[in-house]
Amino acid sequence: MKNRVPLVPARDVARLSYAKPMSWRAILRSLLAVFFIAAGANHFRDPAFYLPGLPSKLPWRQPLIDLSGAAEILGGIGVLVPRTRRAAGWGLIALLIAVFPANVFMALRNAQPPRRTVDKWVLWVRLPLQAVFIAWTWWTAAAKPREHSPQ
Repeated sequence: MKNRVPLVPARDVARLSYAKPMSWRAILRSLLAVFFIAAGANHFRDPAFYLPGLPSKLPWRQPLIDLSGAAEILGGIGVLVPRTRRAAGWGLIALLIAVFPANVFMALRNAQPPRRTVDKWVLWVRLPLQAVFIAWTWWTAAAKPREHSPQ
């Protein structure tokens, strides 16, 4: 029997023998993506939930809900793709800032979604959580990565 030639050079076998563990940044980025994709999908599954956050005099309320849902879905997908990650991250940060007035409106008016009751404190806690989501999005997707940091 002839000697078999390995399909992979010996120096490369060590690299193939284990998978590189995900960094905390990559794990949190994946969780962020799941959150935004799920939240965006909910805009289409239950749009009435979002109506109380928009003043009744505001025109195009339903299209705004659809647009923000689509932006969340696209942004969530975008942060997973290295080529679009930073743009998607900045887009999601802009979206979080844009919807902040709706969250303030809901808290000030104690606006309740149909068929549900949300405690007033929950509406107020959402406000500082926007800053947490902005920081999370920035760190995992929008910040320019350092040359030697794992993505």
